[in-house]
Amino acid sequence: MNYITELSDAIRRVHHVKSRHVKSWPVTETYQGAIVWDGVVEVFDLVGHPEAPRVYAWSHSIDGSKKSRRHVLVLHVPPVTSPEFAVRTAILREFSDLGGTS
Repeated sequence: MNYITELSDAIRRVHHVKSRHVKSWPVTETYQGAIVWDGVVEVFDLVGHPEAPRVYAWSHSIDGSKKSRRHVLVLHVPPVTSPEFAVRTAILREFSDLGGTS
């Protein structure tokens, strides 16, 4: 299974809709001059989703494992309107989930 198909399957499992890959978008997110995230966000159009026309998706390994991956899916719902903002939102969500404050 290729990476795009893997993400599309994750979208279908989580959001219960079909998706169509639109483009790959490189994003580098920095904080106080340091790179905190550098990767490629895959942009998918959603078919029949009740709230969002798009979703931004990527995955990363869990604890350095080559087999276990975490899929990150961020819906295109304002204020999230770009791959860059999707990455920022995911970073803030993860920080918050870890007990941080913003």
